[in-house]
Amino acid sequence: MAKLKTMYVCNECGYETSKWLGKCPDCGSWNTLTEQEPAPQVSGAEQKKLKRAPGNDAEAVRINDIPEEAMERRSTGIGELDRVLGGGVVDGSLVLVGGDPGIGKSTLLTQLCANMAGENVSVLYVSGEESARQIKMRARRLSASGSGFYVLSENDMNTVERRMLELSPSVLIVDSIQTMYRPEMASAPGSVSQVRECASMLMRLSKQSGCSTFLVGHVTKEGAIAGPRVLEHMVDAVLYFEGDRQHQYRLLRAVKNRFGSVNELGMFEMTQSGMREVENASEALLSERAHDASGSVVMCAMEGSRPLLTDVQALVSTTVFGNPRRMASGVDQGRLALLLAVLEKRVGLRMYDQDVYINIAGGMSLTEPAADLALCAAIASSHRNRAIGGSWSVMGEVGLAGEVRAIAQAERRIAECARLGFDHLILPKYNLRNLTIPESIHVEGVETVAQAIAALGLLRG
Repeated sequence: MAKLKTMYVCNECGYETSKWLGKCPDCGSWNTLTEQEPAPQVSGAEQKKLKRAPGNDAEAVRINDIPEEAMERRSTGIGELDRVLGGGVVDGSLVLVGGDPGIGKSTLLTQLCANMAGENVSVLYVSGEESARQIKMRARRLSASGSGFYVLSENDMNTVERRMLELSPSVLIVDSIQTMYRPEMASAPGSVSQVRECASMLMRLSKQSGCSTFLVGHVTKEGAIAGPRVLEHMVDAVLYFEGDRQHQYRLLRAVKNRFGSVNELGMFEMTQSGMREVENASEALLSERAHDASGSVVMCAMEGSRPLLTDVQALVSTTVFGNPRRMASGVDQGRLALLLAVLEKRVGLRMYDQDVYINIAGGMSLTEPAADLALCAAIASSHRNRAIGGSWSVMGEVGLAGEVRAIAQAERRIAECARLGFDHLILPKYNLRNLTIPESIHVEGVETVAQAIAALGLLRG
């Protein structure tokens, strides 16, 4: 009998090779090839049985004949999580939650289990990483309990399936999908084939039983969810937990959601008793703002349907090196370089010998173009060493010609600024058409970056 050769499989993309390589030839990742034993030989009848795909022999129907039923949603008892999910948990949905280690994924899902178990909903928490006692310790710290809260410490998917059929839970938590495995497969837990098959099995069980399933996913050092990319395609929603573990705020974003918007944002504060919802996020982000410091300006960002006031900070100083430094936290560095070029060419600010540092307070990340004008104003304020008044807010998109373009949802941004006492606003002039402005708000419409800098009193002379 010929000796079976072992194979090396990439944990990132699934590439297979007969010898070990430091770098995967397919995806370019380093140190991701792991040794795996070949699958055992099976008979012809067993092979046909394994190849037979699971299904329910469904028939094709006309779309007009499909009954229209309203999607039923269950509240998780956590308002910020409901917001990101689009209003609550949909029955039979499969949700993937990713984030850095220690960011609070298990804490949030434990609180979800306790809240839903308190509403007479059966919940099963499956952990392949922790024992039942460890989960009990975390639940006691979070004051999480309930007669319908079941815990299973297991990573064998066949056992999980049996317990799931016995209990028939309405909500299932799997922490984490990379630790689960199917015994009939020869590959190790966490490999591409195991993650794909376990996720496929959970998806089938969720759709058949109507159980809402949450999968916890590990992330790579680049921040992407580990495992095959097909995992994110299979699930109904993908949520990312963001934030620095040294800060108390955590941000929950949806990057995929078949039942709602993908632009919604939830904010939490990590406390001793678990995740606490931050309902007034704008006030929390501006609570420690320095009002009389140069290089600080407030803008209103839109995260889905939610307006958030954020503090855009800039520090400009003469460089002592040959090449000036450009560092940005929360803003794309390429966008920063573009805006600095616009300021130098269109406004006349000398930036070629200045170090520029940008920071978005609170760990926020600004990706929308409406933050361009606020960045320009913060840079000019620090460069001139003149503080912008504490009642000013600046918003607008900046083009290469120095023009200020219109932004979306201007009325909602103005209303949020007025609610927190910012009564002097600088907006693109185009937005002022057919715009209802409260009497207590003074809005300055500008067409160019130079006009905005002049309106703030930051031009020379």
